[in-house]
Amino acid sequence: MANIRATNKLNLLFNHNNCRVCHKILILGFTNISVIIMKIITPITILLLLSACNQQTISYKEIEHRTDASKDIAKEFGGQLKGKLQAAMKSGGPIEAISVCNEQAPLIAKELSKKTGWDIHRTSLKPRATKPDAWETRIMQSFEQRHNDGDKFKSLFNQDIVEVKGRPAFRYMQAIETKKICLVCHGENIAAPIAEKLAELYPDDSATGFKLGDIRGAFSIVQPLSD
Repeated sequence: MANIRATNKLNLLFNHNNCRVCHKILILGFTNISVIIMKIITPITILLLLSACNQQTISYKEIEHRTDASKDIAKEFGGQLKGKLQAAMKSGGPIEAISVCNEQAPLIAKELSKKTGWDIHRTSLKPRATKPDAWETRIMQSFEQRHNDGDKFKSLFNQDIVEVKGRPAFRYMQAIETKKICLVCHGENIAAPIAEKLAELYPDDSATGFKLGDIRGAFSIVQPLSD
């Protein structure tokens, strides 16, 4: 095992699916975990956990940096898409807005992914295009529970370190709020011409029936980590 020094800088563990202890530590989130760990887990315990898992570490500072960077990219993605949707609604109405979501949203995601070197996309428990994987499903289900319990959208995000395609990665998700503009194509009462266009573009669409303020879905970001 690589040399590990007990310093003031506490490290987060890589969360491997077969290590429930590390997962429970990490899932608490870096905002609260430092206090808990410093109180109940000694540096010796940390070393034992690392030895048991035989994995690398990532610092709280890096977790914070990656979380902030993910928030910025999610904000950029949302801002670009919102601007294009509003412009389309003004120029051509809902039908043109549907085309923006169908054509422009994937392009925005692709451009931001290329810019950052990350995998950036949107998904939902009721998807229109990109279906969630198991991790995304679990996180969005937790968002729904937290939202039902009164949590504000500002707090509905999650960061974790998991294996993606056999390699360690930092994953981030941030809930997307259903706004008024969303209801035209995602609401409970969709006009017939819009419904027909949606059926044409998305034969397996399940992204309807939303109310104002619902969780529409989430931005999902995967940042690869070096070995």
